[in-house]
Amino acid sequence: MEISSPAFRRGEAIPRKYTCDGDDASPPLAISGVPPEAKALALLMEDPDAPIGVFTHWILYDVQPSLKELPEAVPKRPEVAGLGLQGVNDFGRVGYGGPCPPRGHGPHRYFFRLYALSAPLGLGPKASRGDFLKALQGKVLAQAEYMGTYRR
Repeated sequence: MEISSPAFRRGEAIPRKYTCDGDDASPPLAISGVPPEAKALALLMEDPDAPIGVFTHWILYDVQPSLKELPEAVPKRPEVAGLGLQGVNDFGRVGYGGPCPPRGHGPHRYFFRLYALSAPLGLGPKASRGDFLKALQGKVLAQAEYMGTYRR
């Protein structure tokens, strides 16, 4: 299974448009190689370089496994028709919260982790990171990762 973005290359800078300094819109993501037995997809975006520890930027789950891409600028709503459910990020908001590292802190890494699941997570909208990770247990069939960087 693979995840990538037409907006930036693996390991390279995430364009300003997708950060708190720009439109704060989620980047488009391409998905391929999902196992045929997958019943749902889930996505977690995190910054392990945050001064307070791992910072969660996006939680998306119960996505149809047939989906080949996540569009740019996914609406910041608990439920997105035709897409799935979204959790609460560490900004305290639902949906995507773009890279926004402290100024002068150097480059941060942002990991997009895609999970193919044997069953939907069974969570309602606005799930926390803890509930999301707990619900993943025992359901992950495959995992893919894509990383971009950003500095202010």
